[in-house]
Amino acid sequence: SIGDVAVGVKKCLYSLYIMSSFCTLLADTTSNGSDSKKLRVEDRVGDAPPSRVLHIRKLPNDVSETEIIALGLPFGKVTNILTLKGKNQAFLELSTEEAAMTMVNYYSAVTPHVRSVPVYIQYSNHKELKTDNSNQSGGTLASGSNSIDGGGTPSSPVLRIIIDNMFYPVTLDVLQQIFSKFGTVMKIITFTKNNQFQALLQYNDPTSAQQAKVALDGQNIYNACCTLRIDYSKLVNLNVKYNNDKSRDYTRPELPAGDGQPPALDPSVVAALGKDSGSLRQNGALSPLSAAAAAAAAAGRVALSGHSGASGVLLVSNLNEEMVTPHSLFTLFGVYGDVQRVKILFNKKDSALIQMADMNQAQLAMSHLNGQKMYSKIIRVTMSKHQTVQLPRDGLDDQGLTKDFTNSPLHRFKKPGSKNFQNIFPPSATLHLSNIPQDITEEDLRVLFSNSGGTVKAFKFFQDHKMALIQMTTIEEAIQCLIDLHNYNMGNNHHLKVSFSKSTI
Repeated sequence: SIGDVAVGVKKCLYSLYIMSSFCTLLADTTSNGSDSKKLRVEDRVGDAPPSRVLHIRKLPNDVSETEIIALGLPFGKVTNILTLKGKNQAFLELSTEEAAMTMVNYYSAVTPHVRSVPVYIQYSNHKELKTDNSNQSGGTLASGSNSIDGGGTPSSPVLRIIIDNMFYPVTLDVLQQIFSKFGTVMKIITFTKNNQFQALLQYNDPTSAQQAKVALDGQNIYNACCTLRIDYSKLVNLNVKYNNDKSRDYTRPELPAGDGQPPALDPSVVAALGKDSGSLRQNGALSPLSAAAAAAAAAGRVALSGHSGASGVLLVSNLNEEMVTPHSLFTLFGVYGDVQRVKILFNKKDSALIQMADMNQAQLAMSHLNGQKMYSKIIRVTMSKHQTVQLPRDGLDDQGLTKDFTNSPLHRFKKPGSKNFQNIFPPSATLHLSNIPQDITEEDLRVLFSNSGGTVKAFKFFQDHKMALIQMTTIEEAIQCLIDLHNYNMGNNHHLKVSFSKSTI
């Protein structure tokens, strides 16, 4: 019957999906140089079709729900959990199937560890964990709560944050980027007390505050420094009077900047913080992690602990092999870090290895570019098991598939303290243009960007005409324009600089 044929086709397509995922990982394992490594069976996705419920096996004895939840937090909201303690297993439910797929793809490339013990994650046959108030110890697929808070529900949506070992400056914007992964950040106040940089951060709900505390407390913003110490505040609401580099109310963008004066704190805040809370420190960010990258770093003790393969190398798959080049990957991934080497795999040209300058940059690029469209195909970005990208042996022609960009003058982040560190944003339809020659008109730029295959929706020059915003119809068009036109020679040695903008026109 037609129904039977449809079912058969669906099963066939799913088998092809599993085989494609397996081949991509296998290519990653074997195509970087001559070493051949055997892919473990446990690393495969499993036989169940994608589901937002994940089955986690081989957990250590007496593992806490918090430790299990921390595995899922970097990828989206965790909505339910069921632990089968006698079997060292658990079921974790995420809010969307897409989040679960991202989590499975990531951990298929980077073996997750809990308490230095490798654990295994695969899709469950169950589509949801149904709410049931019965005792969980019997191992039935049910749970007594609809939402995961990682412990007792806090009474306040406000967190108090202390930064220890602050080797690099930390700004209000860096904190907003990191903490917004776990919910809507409404207000932030930064200050110095007892010679320590501190902040109060208010979410729109207490659950977000607890998820952030579970994932980020004790983690480093940058490698080996700027450690987050997080506790719940006794305050339930922050009263912010100025929007500047010391305080921000994201719900009230119309607030004045205060002419550079320290923000006036609500009396209840002053009482809670003590006499020193009025002394505020100015900071400039050095290398902020994105929200998702910070979350991935936050789960580092779970995701990367004890895994020797943790490196700055990415595996990018589902590329358009007719269009992609090492230079196009260098340009796009270079928005989020300094790309050192790119290798398009010889036997699987829809996949590539990209070596970033460090692990933080790799996680930043992965969090922003996984799932984006490049040359009409949705690309998948995961961490690779390789430590480096190997160059071809001398005299070996690899058809230009491998490029070394180590000494490229186009790296955006080589200069310490560069303003580029403060302007890292997710792909957007609006692009920021700089280094524009004085004689270039709006019409010139509209024509230039239209010729890249997109439609210019809006344009706005900055006051000095050296910079501008240009808005394309879609994010895919903007990505294409950035690849084509970043470093474009506008004449008289003026090379156009293109990056993603957080603004709209």
